[in-house]
Amino acid sequence: MSNLSVKMENNVINHFLRNATVTPATQVFMALFTASTGLETNAPTAEVSGGAYTRIQATFTTATAGTSENTADVEFTEATANWGTITHGAVVDSSNGTQYGTSVNVLLWGTLTTSKIVGTGDTFKFATGAIDVTVA
Repeated sequence: MSNLSVKMENNVINHFLRNATVTPATQVFMALFTASTGLETNAPTAEVSGGAYTRIQATFTTATAGTSENTADVEFTEATANWGTITHGAVVDSSNGTQYGTSVNVLLWGTLTTSKIVGTGDTFKFATGAIDVTVA
């Protein structure tokens, strides 16, 4: 996962080149998507919804050589309905906000190495170390 949202790109530029204050998220959460539409611009349209879906808190290692990874499994609740084919994941700054750009923001996003169909009774999980955040 190495794509910064435009919001994060602007934060980095403004922080380092304009001495602007950037307030870090106190917690971050993983969100699942069935398409990348709007992820870069912080206006995604394909986040999974319904079927007991909820974003899951994630923690990451201290960055080394421009890379960080999740420190523990990120396991979503069991789907009580079909979630569709999961193709993308994103690190967001709210567990429950629904208004992207206001109550929740995409920080980072990426395409899954392998898409996964999540049907009723399935559980989606990122194993420890599977979410690799690299800034190059």
